[in-house]
This record gives sequence, C-alpha cells and structure tokens, in this order.
Amino acid sequence: MSNLLAGKIAIVTGASSGIGRAIATSFAAEGATVVIADIVAEPIEGGESTLDLIRKNGGTAAFDKTDVGRWEDIDRLVGTTVQRHGRLDVMVNNAAIFSGTPLLETTLAQWEQVMLVNLTGMFHGCKRAVQQMVTQEPRNEVRGRLINLGSQQGIVTAPHDTPYGVSKAGAIYLTKQIAVDYAQDLIVCNCISPGKIVTGQPGSPSDPARLENAMRRTPWPRLGRPQDIANAAVFLASDRATYITGSNLVVDGGWLAR
Repeated sequence: MSNLLAGKIAIVTGASSGIGRAIATSFAAEGATVVIADIVAEPIEGGESTLDLIRKNGGTAAFDKTDVGRWEDIDRLVGTTVQRHGRLDVMVNNAAIFSGTPLLETTLAQWEQVMLVNLTGMFHGCKRAVQQMVTQEPRNEVRGRLINLGSQQGIVTAPHDTPYGVSKAGAIYLTKQIAVDYAQDLIVCNCISPGKIVTGQPGSPSDPARLENAMRRTPWPRLGRPQDIANAAVFLASDRATYITGSNLVVDGGWLAR
C-alpha cells in the first residue's frame, strides 16, 4: 500500500460486513485511523470481525455500536471520534438494508425501515459530519470529505425492490445538494454507485437466478467484488481526488454503458 490516507481520521458506517468492511480495511491499510460504526461487530458473511482483521494487519481502528437511524447515535459517534482524534476527515455513509419487495408487496413498515436506515441514516451522517467539518482547519484545500453509497439501482430501476431503489436515488441527490451547498466551506461530497457486487450475504442477493441475470447484463467478464468499491472509496477519500465534488462514480463493470 502507498499510505494514501496516512493521518486521516475516517468513520465508515455499516463497516462490519460486505462493502463497508472492504472500505474500512482498505482505509486502514492506507494509513487511516478507522472507526467502524455498525449495529453488530460480527460480519454477516462470517469470519473474524473487521476490527480484529484491521488490528491483525497492523492498522488502527475502533468499533462503535451505532444505529444510523438514531440521531443520538450518530451525534455520539462523531463527537467521540473528534474527542479522541481531534478531527474527522472522511465520513463514509454506507449502512443500508433492503426489503426485496415491489410496490404492491411493500408494507408501510418495510418502507419506513428502509428509508430510516438508507436515507435518514445517510442524512444523519452527512449532517453531523458537516457540522464538525466546517469548524476544522483545511488540509490541502479540504476541511472534510463525505462519501455516500448509492447504487446503479438508484439510476435505473431496482428489480422487485421499490424502497431500496428510491432510497438510493435519494442518496445520489443528497450528495449533489451537499456538494453544491458546502463547496464554499471546502467540504467535498461524492457518491459511489456499485453495480452487482457479490458480498457473500445470504438471501436474495445470492440468489443464483439473480446472479446469472447480473452476469448476463454486465459487460465485464465477472461480477463486482467489495474490493472494487473500496478502491474507488480510497481514491475519493485521498488528496489525489482534487476538484471532484458532487459526482456519482458508477462502479458496475459497464452495466449502465450497455
């Protein structure tokens, strides 16, 4: 690794599993101090915790049990991070859930829960991070960086998952709004929209028929891996990402180009 993030303090929500786990471990490998924010420490796909994995490889990290849908949790998360480390350089809003239901099969409870985690949780993370970042001294022209996780399904339709697709479309919009509103404050805000990423998560994401359809739709001769998204996140979190804000970086193996 090239220490692209040396000295940076980063929070990654939903970092115990999947894409968030890959982002957190990659940030730590590049020299960042990482706060793993999740409701549980154990990865959904099994294996050792993200915290243990980072520490085993010589990185610096801490785990903070956080429900992103609760403002009190996010407020404490950012406050504690700044109290311990002096500032917050990167906020990655990755935590998300899905219902796997089309419109007529979606209950109000399912709709509200997906929106609470995916969109309200992102709003909480962005707002509390920006509150902190505007008070900080700039480093290399930037006071802080936000990275939100969207989805290609926030750009095109999400098959049989109306709440998820709507929430991810909202994530892309929220990113643009924050980038424009806080550019003069030297706050950078970008979005990453993954295509089909194989995370090992059980349930519909691993359904063979869905995987076969995704493979057929993707021009690149394999499906995505969490590390593909982590690589993009490392770049956007680094000082090499200059004059880039309000962007939605699609990492989908060419799906949307087809």
